[in-house]
Amino acid sequence: MNHQSEYARLISLTLAGSRDAFGELYEATIKDVYNTVYFLIREPSDAEDVVQEIYIQVYRSLEKFDVSRPFRPWLMGVVMRQVQAYRRKSWTHVRIIKKAERIDQAVVYDFSSEVVNKVSNQSLLACVNRLPYKLKLVVILHYMNDYTQEEIAATLEIPLGTVKSRINAALQKMRKKRKIAFWLWERWRS
Repeated sequence: MNHQSEYARLISLTLAGSRDAFGELYEATIKDVYNTVYFLIREPSDAEDVVQEIYIQVYRSLEKFDVSRPFRPWLMGVVMRQVQAYRRKSWTHVRIIKKAERIDQAVVYDFSSEVVNKVSNQSLLACVNRLPYKLKLVVILHYMNDYTQEEIAATLEIPLGTVKSRINAALQKMRKKRKIAFWLWERWRS
């Protein structure tokens, strides 16, 4: 469902108290939301928690949404804010762990729950994943979620020129890394 009028109808019904309408809104958007969150966070259980927080926030904030504006960029704005909140919380957690290590407390990280993600173009996804966070955001929104540059600018609340330069910078970095990897491969083979 990509029609703005359908989103507006579901939002109106949800605000009128229809849980079924919110369920339909959830079903229409969950795939893009989950894929975006998972790609930015990479830990399935954490991604699920963040997605849950996103839909709680969407439900609470729907009455503030201006139905004359596009819904998808607004939704992705909520997604980005929740991912940022998660990253801040994680960073605080990392600092606490580092501090605990400094005072000789044993902290063991459990790798048993990590799952290897098998995707047809793993090397390309690995390149995207190694990009700086700001560049990765625009690449994911533009190429994975098919957002226009204007929608990305509205979602991230940054100028259109910044979006364009970040996409360009991301593509240049990815090309450079692929050339280096190819060069190393050729040297290793000879």
